[in-house]
Amino acid sequence: MRCSLIATNPTDFEVHLFHEGSLYKSYKMFGAHIVRNEGVVGTRFSVWAPHARAVRLVGSFNNWNGKDHPLTKINDQGVWTIFIPENLEGHLYKYEIVTENEQVLLKADPYAFYSELRPRTASIVYSLDGYHWNDKAWQRKKRRKPAYDQPLFIYEVHLGSWKKKEDGSFYSYQELAEELIPYVVQNGFTHIELLPLIEHPLDRSWGYQGTGYYSATSRYGTPHDFMFFIDQCHQAGIGVILDWVPGHFCKDAHGLYMFDGAPTYEYVNIQDRENPVWGTANFDLGKPEVRSFLISNALFWMEYFHIDGFRVDAVANMLYWPNSHVLHKNHYAVEFLQKLNEAVFSYDPSLLMIAEDSTDWPKVTAPTYEGGLGFNYKWNMGWMNDILTYMEAAPEHRKYLHHKVTFSLLYAYSENFILPFSHDEVVHGKKSLLNKMPGEYEQKFAQLRLLYGYLATHPGKKLLFMGGEFGQFDEWKDLDQLDWMLFDFEMHRKMSVYVKDLIKFYKRHKPLYELDHSPEGFEWIDVHNAEQSIFSFVRKSNKENDILVVVCNFTGTAYHDYKVGVPLLATYKEAFNSDASLYGGCGYINKKPMTALEEPFHGKPYHIEMTIPPFGISVLRPMKKRGERSVDGEEKMRRHVVGRRTR
Repeated sequence: MRCSLIATNPTDFEVHLFHEGSLYKSYKMFGAHIVRNEGVVGTRFSVWAPHARAVRLVGSFNNWNGKDHPLTKINDQGVWTIFIPENLEGHLYKYEIVTENEQVLLKADPYAFYSELRPRTASIVYSLDGYHWNDKAWQRKKRRKPAYDQPLFIYEVHLGSWKKKEDGSFYSYQELAEELIPYVVQNGFTHIELLPLIEHPLDRSWGYQGTGYYSATSRYGTPHDFMFFIDQCHQAGIGVILDWVPGHFCKDAHGLYMFDGAPTYEYVNIQDRENPVWGTANFDLGKPEVRSFLISNALFWMEYFHIDGFRVDAVANMLYWPNSHVLHKNHYAVEFLQKLNEAVFSYDPSLLMIAEDSTDWPKVTAPTYEGGLGFNYKWNMGWMNDILTYMEAAPEHRKYLHHKVTFSLLYAYSENFILPFSHDEVVHGKKSLLNKMPGEYEQKFAQLRLLYGYLATHPGKKLLFMGGEFGQFDEWKDLDQLDWMLFDFEMHRKMSVYVKDLIKFYKRHKPLYELDHSPEGFEWIDVHNAEQSIFSFVRKSNKENDILVVVCNFTGTAYHDYKVGVPLLATYKEAFNSDASLYGGCGYINKKPMTALEEPFHGKPYHIEMTIPPFGISVLRPMKKRGERSVDGEEKMRRHVVGRRTR
């Protein structure tokens, strides 16, 4: 245990910045801190309760009787503090708040660093100091290689239901480090995105309705255990993104709601405050103290837990005022999001700030100095909805929905996009991605392989929710673990092999990620073949003539000697094919290289003739010139595609 050399009371300057909305490390001022002052080791508690008549500290150290531990109000804006000349680390505590109408409330500390395991609700005095990090190599690497021109394939995980023990209990953070991290590495994902891990009372809220914004949930262990998990991710080359909820919070009695008997963290106006869809309260994003609280929270996870990014939940719900039939911009939210992004990028320019925004709000990923919100990524919800609508249609009807595939390229470069197949698409009766696919058993797998191939080759970074990598057949069951027994079935094992090879292929080919956010990285070949539902396009890297030709067939008809226009006079080989027998396909593959003919087609100066697999995606690349070294990985992939046995 280390003691902080800080004063027994918050400084006037800290208090001023907090009320100004610019104390971005307010977690050093509020909460419970073990401190050394004038040779005395003690514990300082500070809380903001602007409407309280009195605040008392109760806990396991005083038999939950606060009469001898009243907090002192140090300013008119409601900052209260107390210094107890004892090291209280490990003790439980709450604030006993007397409201203006003499009601007595027992509240958990909004800045508590650790909390009791639900259903208990007390805060725990806990020192975050003392963990020794071993991720310097990772930190150097991510600052040297910004995400924009690098591969980014995110594995979205709910820790409580990824895998469970035989008795149904959770794996701990340390056990997950042993189980989950090697699995993520084996599959080739670059990042893990964790559903919210702030302390929350209800398991089935998945962390989206929190009470302890500074407490890593105790369901899986201590804060130091969570640090260990992240450290192990970094040492394995995996980034960690937190799902983060700065828009709203739950209304449980011990939490932030009506913290001192009146609206404190939430809007005063009930129309603005209430969120009837989720049964939550909206943060008052115009209140300076709330801005200090929330922006500090982002920096807190960065400073103490080395988080690499945030997926900011429900941005649309913040940008527009709730409970209105007309969309009215919430200028408080705009200002808050801009200040938030400026603060986090000042701390770490390599951070991923990802907006979950379902609207057409402009400049979400533009810099704030250009009038943007300042995020560097946005989920492409439009692409996700369109492509799933298209895939769920019967194959013979897809020709009438042709625009669902083409439309995304009209706006693909208006923002920096991530293409998400998230938990939201496989829960609440929506069915799993595999079960969304129409047709017979094998056809479902073929179409899912095609969908994932299109995900990997479409401009934008990628995200896949857990279970999708092996074709979970049932939708997400949030109280149970994933259906790992599906690995007993051949098609699911082959789907797992396919996803691993697809991600490996994606990471090895710069045309699939280097120009994700530039129109120079994409070019249609044939965008008009609605009748056959066949699409073809080119992906390009920064290097001249470093291209891939992608052909997608969204029907179950195979074609031989199919003409495809190509931009280069070269011999092409098939580098990837989702219909390979290795992946459970029918084996409609192109074994031999295809030499381009000097005859224009599809608006391109040359063309090739190829086999197009049913419900399949085929990726071609020009063969290297004579004398150039081939890539070992390419040769291995070619062997897989043509069905040869590999060692």
